[in-house]
Amino acid sequence: MTEKITRRNPASAPAPVGRYTHITRIPKDADLFVTSGQIGTDAGGNLPSAFNEQVSNAFANIRSVLQAESLSGSDIVKVNIWATQPIDWDFLYAEWDKLVGGEYPAMTVGYLNELGLPDIKIEIEVWAASLPQTT
Repeated sequence: MTEKITRRNPASAPAPVGRYTHITRIPKDADLFVTSGQIGTDAGGNLPSAFNEQVSNAFANIRSVLQAESLSGSDIVKVNIWATQPIDWDFLYAEWDKLVGGEYPAMTVGYLNELGLPDIKIEIEVWAASLPQTT
């Protein structure tokens, strides 16, 4: 029997302050995928100036990268988010929920003065795991 990826919030830890899980367990037989940070460029490589447009594009880019490996948002086990300005959490969480569907992975968020290029306002890196298919 193949094990499952499990997510939980231990009773001994404070409740999460956002849409994430304190600990995600990945079984030893899983394949692990680590993405580069996805930024807010559109399919044509254009980077909009509006923060939330960059957020939407970053999530679209995450979907594309995951789909290239036959993965989906439910396979995400860890996310790192870096932003150069305050995040509109209502907007980001709407995109997040569409991607992960309530299966919240572990998450880290940080604010920086600048990302790789001066106009990039958000960068999102995900780690995903895929279990062998049972027959």
